[in-house]
Amino acid sequence: MSSGKEENTLTLFVNGKKVTETHADPETMLLSFLREKLRLTGTKYGCGGGGCGACTVMVSHYQPATKTITHYSANACLLPLCQLHGAAVTTVEGIGSTKTRIHPVQERIAKAHGSQCGFCTPGMVMSMYALLRNKPHPAMDDITQALAGNLCRCTGYRPIVDGCRTFCQEANCCQANRDGNCCLNEKESGDEPDHGKPQLFDKSQFLPLDPTQELIFPPELILMAEKASPQTLSFRGERMTWVSPVSLEELVQLKTSNPKAPLVLGNTNIGPDIKFKGVLHPLIISPTRVTELFEVAQMPEGVSVGAGCSLSEVLSLLEKLVHQFPEEKTELFRALIQQLENLGSQQIRNVASLGGHIMSVYPNSDLNPLLAAGNCKVIVISSGGRRDVPLNQDFFVSFGKTILKPDEIVMSVFIPFSRKGEFVRAFRQAPRKESAFATVTTGMRVLFSAGSRLVEDVSIYYGGLGAITVSAAKTCTAIVTRPWDDETLSRAYDVLLDELVLPPAAPGGKVEFRRSLALSFLFKFNLEVLQKLRDINVITDELPEKIQPLPREIRPSLQEFQHVSEGQNEQDPVGRPIMHRSAISQATGEAVYCDDLPKTDGELFLTLVTSSRAHAKIIRVDVSEALQLPGVVDVITAKDIPGKKVRAMFGYDEELLAQTEVSCIGQMICAVVADTRAHAKRGAAAVKITYEDLPEPVFTIEEAIEKSSFFEPLRTIKKGNVTDAFKTVDQVYEGEIRLGGQEHFYMETQSMLVVPVGEETEFNVYVSTQWPTLAQDAVAETLGIPSNRVTCHVKRIGGAFGGKVTKTSILASITSVAAWKTNRAVRCILERGDDMLITGARHPVLGKYKVGFMNDGRIVAADMQYYANAGNTVDESVLVVEKILLHMDNAYNIPNLRGRAAACRTNLPSNTAFRGFGVPQTGMVVENMVNDVAMVLERPADQIREINMYKGPSVTHYKFEFSPENMHRCWEECKAKSDYDARRTAIDQFNQQNRWKKRGMSIIPIKYGIAFAESFLNQAAALVHIYKDGSVLVTHGGTEMGQGIHTKMQQVASRELHIPPSKIYISETSTNTVPNTCPSAASFGTDANGMAVKNACQTLYQRLEPIRQKDPKGSWESWVRAAFFEKISLSATGFYRGPDLYMDWEKMEGQPYAYFTYGVCCCEVELDCLTGDYRTVRTDIVVDIGKSVNPSVDIGQIEGAFMQGLGLFTLEELKFSPSGLLYTRGPSQYKIPAVCDVPLRFNVYLLSDSHNPHAIYSSKGIGEPILFLGSSVFFAIKDAAAAARSESGLVGPFSLDSPATAERACLACASPFTKKIPASKPGSFKPWALNI
Repeated sequence: MSSGKEENTLTLFVNGKKVTETHADPETMLLSFLREKLRLTGTKYGCGGGGCGACTVMVSHYQPATKTITHYSANACLLPLCQLHGAAVTTVEGIGSTKTRIHPVQERIAKAHGSQCGFCTPGMVMSMYALLRNKPHPAMDDITQALAGNLCRCTGYRPIVDGCRTFCQEANCCQANRDGNCCLNEKESGDEPDHGKPQLFDKSQFLPLDPTQELIFPPELILMAEKASPQTLSFRGERMTWVSPVSLEELVQLKTSNPKAPLVLGNTNIGPDIKFKGVLHPLIISPTRVTELFEVAQMPEGVSVGAGCSLSEVLSLLEKLVHQFPEEKTELFRALIQQLENLGSQQIRNVASLGGHIMSVYPNSDLNPLLAAGNCKVIVISSGGRRDVPLNQDFFVSFGKTILKPDEIVMSVFIPFSRKGEFVRAFRQAPRKESAFATVTTGMRVLFSAGSRLVEDVSIYYGGLGAITVSAAKTCTAIVTRPWDDETLSRAYDVLLDELVLPPAAPGGKVEFRRSLALSFLFKFNLEVLQKLRDINVITDELPEKIQPLPREIRPSLQEFQHVSEGQNEQDPVGRPIMHRSAISQATGEAVYCDDLPKTDGELFLTLVTSSRAHAKIIRVDVSEALQLPGVVDVITAKDIPGKKVRAMFGYDEELLAQTEVSCIGQMICAVVADTRAHAKRGAAAVKITYEDLPEPVFTIEEAIEKSSFFEPLRTIKKGNVTDAFKTVDQVYEGEIRLGGQEHFYMETQSMLVVPVGEETEFNVYVSTQWPTLAQDAVAETLGIPSNRVTCHVKRIGGAFGGKVTKTSILASITSVAAWKTNRAVRCILERGDDMLITGARHPVLGKYKVGFMNDGRIVAADMQYYANAGNTVDESVLVVEKILLHMDNAYNIPNLRGRAAACRTNLPSNTAFRGFGVPQTGMVVENMVNDVAMVLERPADQIREINMYKGPSVTHYKFEFSPENMHRCWEECKAKSDYDARRTAIDQFNQQNRWKKRGMSIIPIKYGIAFAESFLNQAAALVHIYKDGSVLVTHGGTEMGQGIHTKMQQVASRELHIPPSKIYISETSTNTVPNTCPSAASFGTDANGMAVKNACQTLYQRLEPIRQKDPKGSWESWVRAAFFEKISLSATGFYRGPDLYMDWEKMEGQPYAYFTYGVCCCEVELDCLTGDYRTVRTDIVVDIGKSVNPSVDIGQIEGAFMQGLGLFTLEELKFSPSGLLYTRGPSQYKIPAVCDVPLRFNVYLLSDSHNPHAIYSSKGIGEPILFLGSSVFFAIKDAAAAARSESGLVGPFSLDSPATAERACLACASPFTKKIPASKPGSFKPWALNI
């Protein structure tokens, strides 16, 4: 091999500039190269595994053979730098900036309000940009496909899709089209006409897309590619060598002498292995320039596709062939297209190769079962020559292993044409519809004797039912030579069940579901085959229903809000839908987040070492090996902490770094500091810790109850007399529901940078936190220095949702110890997997209830018990269970009510605050109880809800008086806007006509208390400076995390000072400008800080009054100048005490909230009863938020919270191993909602003419309340499942736990196939995952 040669120089172009790298390390990915070497920080790190799209860039290549240039989007975190020799890379900075001109994609995403925290925006922009480079006039389908691999946790996607939709120009872009104008401004027929309703944005103002203005492909790269004799490239790094051969011959030689060296094309399989599993390959072979691997040849019996072709290229090739050949020849091609469209994301398909996919032999591969069923074969080459190897059951040997020899290389894949009378189908079911590994996949092929229903040949393969792709050979034997009819198939189902057995503890879990999917898919194949046989007139029988796919077209939606009042000054921005103040710089990548701050000289990187045991004594920590590794500077342990080694909360201490004992997997023990990220990570892996396990760890709520493992105090609240009331009721029902936890999945992981100033123990702390003051206090106490030496700076946060408060201050404390000890700047940016492991999640809850009610539907008594799984430390769990009890009534006036709640202490990572803070959990339990009452009485659930709602002047169970009038207005308006009654009838009709698909609908209210029950947390302060040129600088205590608080503060200052917002700037939140601030949380940020900013601005405006009277015609600038010369102070602080709230748990009464925000949501879903897959067809939300300060920001909060709730209640599952290890540590295992989960019609209406005397400008807090309304999707799924159960004769209440994943929904439907699966006896095996 060519390791003896000198190293080559790597040449690529980035944003039109030439970049040469003489020492390219094979382990360097494009992302770190862009961010660290080139200082292009617009491209973000979100997960490191190609699962979130935050690092999307566009790559362009010149193809000398065809003399064309190809552009495609790709994940920079998986692209090896060495692979990009001769490529042109375009990043978000390269397409436009505020300094030059912004690109239309950047402008439209920003102005359509598609950027909240902004961390995902550069990736969204680049996915869309790459699409427009290839298709300047995309269809709506192209857009949703391009964005499928980009996650956003803030917006709910609707505004992003709407912004991108403005590029659609085709006539059928949507139903409601009349004049070539796109659908955004028009209403569907059936909606009321548009009477000059205000719009969130005006698309007539957008810059047009001009393809001639894009960067050209560098001519130098064309010359380089055209050059006759390419040479072998080799790059050597610290631990790996990378060789890129130029001929097939050389490739075969390399592989013969290095059979263990992997071939890397897309790096979508080897990359994550190296990154997450620590696999090390001394040599990597990159065959990207071996032309034979990319050749496509058509033959009489099929097509041969080069193994190096990317999945996107295979997809477009097959699409071309389907148009060229008659339908009967392309059965297999069409099935492959269907699978390819759902495989990975656009970014992954653009780089992953066909050969790589086959040879990775994933157990749940999407293509392998289909290629095997379709009689495909691979052509392999080695030093021994070529051979054809059929893809059949012998090909797949064992997990990750095929029949091929180590030195054999797959050259091409042969895909045959189908024959007359042959049908091929593929099915898959995955945890999320797009960009998700499949749970079960299958390829099925059947060949009939000419003109009959006799089966000549049949082939069925499954993925996801074992360690390899499996053939259902016995099932095929039971079908072949027999007629295709009910008798043959019902025998086949039984054979299949016996043939494909999964042990109950199989990796991946979901055993019953996976086995029932195997049967359901065969049944679906049967329905499709019967339909085909009927189409070609082989049979004339009446058919069972034809299963249409679920609907998927995203329709235009409505966002209704009120115009500002007619008399309002044009300059006054309050109440107008103003764009997020930094949306444009977020879309251009210029917005600076914590990790985008430039490196300082001598800066170190910190990586944490965490416990691998759930409950154990630490015997010793051996750091000797770590300290000898290159680049490692020091290891920080608890002994190094100069000040307090613990953080106290509610009378419990939490250690910063564990010393003698660990109480969960993921607890921090020590930290390694090194000169680079990679060195710190390797150092952390080299720390050896010896443990001695302690007996009986506690993981589940049941175990905690059994051992009375609780955090004190346990809380109780009651009104009326529950015991007596139960004696007077007509019926009593007892039930329970479990809710899983939820990972915050903020796009920006925990990030901090601590910089020692160098004198008098002063530190600057740049940290992504919701509560800068807490981080300041924590660092000061940890270092044993006064708070006046520590300044915390927060510019902006890439999403937080409650997860950047308590743990962030602990991480900042540990990082500050490293900075103090080394006297150098220390940066700590958690990798996604560590972030998910360490920082905890929303509390899983078990809710039990006993409810007494009358036959007319009135609920007279309810006794509720809540158990929250708090994890290993108290954190904010006690406050969470208190809030659970305070909201246990939701919207219902239950005269006799008792609630008890406990925070269970377990050996899992500590759970923490999360948007909604216990309310989504308690709301779910009470709504499920109301639902059960409706099912027992066999009455519509919405009627039972109406009967029991608060009416007239009301008092809560903690004796707080309020008026529910606006809640009723929301309820009535939601029923009217959603056309509830007519659609309910239509759904019942649909369900009568469809056996295997059902629709369901639900309408759910929320009453959410705003502000902190801990009164001191409601205060806020602000500092406002007016400079001599008239510009204004505002600082306040709130942090900007995407919720638009800075934008709203700018609006407040603009109104109070009577100047345009353009004169007002907000730079950051810092503890040296506004001290002793409270957290940005509890939906109270705008309420508190808005009043403080208003107070400061009013003070300043009054000071200028004498000047204005002297010169009433003067300009703002002239008044400010005059004030300076008259020695009038142009700086003022503002302060707001906040409401005096309290809760007395002894007396069980208080006023813990300032007021309530109300909302009602109606959702309709369509459910596939055979697979549990569902689509939210339509959502209508009506919310009372008083008078909105900024409708676009508030509607963004509503949509984002709803989608996060949809994730919580239907999609997101945290899985722990039996030993307490979190399995779901990244986007490939943990699925948050993506574009494919947005309701197809998503309407939001702000209640008109509402006032709220308790908050600034009569507005209301909106950050959290709507998250719970995501449960309306859950109850719609439950409604659809109930319709499916009634087909099997099952009526009455049934249990469905949250989240209602495809697995739970499918099993709840109780189809004949799920009933065939024998249930495993609990206790007879160790399950793959715990039910916490």
